[in-house]
Amino acid sequence: MAGAEEPSLRHSMDPVSGRVLVVEDDDRVRRTFGRILENAGFEATPATSGQEALAAIAEGDLEVVLSDIAMPNMDGIALLRAVREHDLDLPVILVTGNPSVESAARAIEYGALKYLIKPVERSVLVETVRHAVKLRGIARLKRQAASLLGTSDRLVGDQAGLESSLARALATLSMAYQPIVNPRIRQVAAFEALVRTREPELPHPGALFSAAERLGRVHEVGRAIRACIAQTLTERRPQVEIFINLHPADLADDTLFAPDSPLAPFARQLVLELTERAALDRTVDVLDRLRQLRSRGFRVAIDDLGAGYAGLNYFALLTPEVVKLDMSLVRDVDKEEVKRKLIGSMTVLCKDLGMLVVAEGVETAEERDTLLELGCDLLQGYFFARPGPPFPDVSW
Repeated sequence: MAGAEEPSLRHSMDPVSGRVLVVEDDDRVRRTFGRILENAGFEATPATSGQEALAAIAEGDLEVVLSDIAMPNMDGIALLRAVREHDLDLPVILVTGNPSVESAARAIEYGALKYLIKPVERSVLVETVRHAVKLRGIARLKRQAASLLGTSDRLVGDQAGLESSLARALATLSMAYQPIVNPRIRQVAAFEALVRTREPELPHPGALFSAAERLGRVHEVGRAIRACIAQTLTERRPQVEIFINLHPADLADDTLFAPDSPLAPFARQLVLELTERAALDRTVDVLDRLRQLRSRGFRVAIDDLGAGYAGLNYFALLTPEVVKLDMSLVRDVDKEEVKRKLIGSMTVLCKDLGMLVVAEGVETAEERDTLLELGCDLLQGYFFARPGPPFPDVSW
């Protein structure tokens, strides 16, 4: 029975060892990776296909999955998707000898921890796996803490309590604004409106909309946000554009399209952001709704490009005037070659299609300079200004 307890002791006492599933249809590469990892103190479990990998994952007791992308029947991206259906916390490292913008974007989209390009240096492979194992340990501890504290899902509770929380959130709803800038000429090009509340049970926009979705009150929240923005613009109207996050369900809300809607007087100044992270509501004619919005003067942006779940059909359907690169791509772009290649390629393609490119989440001068070199039109992030009351000054 002592052997049955060993994995538990290993997880808690040795955060940089453990069982790594090596998924690779090339025998030579699979054996090489396995030998490198075992020499570094890991237990390497081989799998020659995605199906074989899924069987090993179902058995449990894995710290990391290291998988090739190009495999027959089930490639690495499909395996990653299957892993996420089984385990949200299991780190997946994808490896490819044929890197492309599409495969890297899909890897990011489905939550790959790292995207490595063959040939992979021994030290890079070992350090990447060690980092993944540590993150796996942190995820376990976080779930244990959440279970202990009873906060594993703050939104799981009685409906009355959730309704009370949403009511308090709506009563304290306000908007913070963050500048979107052109550093080349040191000019503020726009502001993004970001929803805030003082309700502690719904501490961020994601929690607010999760509650609204569960209660079937997304339209109510969207209307409250639009009314709040309109009030600000009536009292104090900047001479630049305002970006507004639009929940996909809002496209089914007829009040958004009404001539007397709160935002109607400001339409030509507004850019409506639709995130790649959420699916469009197929119960409405999206193309017709977008045509209506554009006819009133609104423009459309895709938010979170590079980190969302949507495919090219989403992009083609929206035909946005603006794209916003997700901050997960922007972070440390000056240090990571794959991110630079991704952003450079995305920027060229988007600009070829006549789209303005905005990079979000800029926090350092090095990120700023790299993004400008890669051709991004506008930048946004804490490096320039944090969100605040209308309208924050910029630090150049």
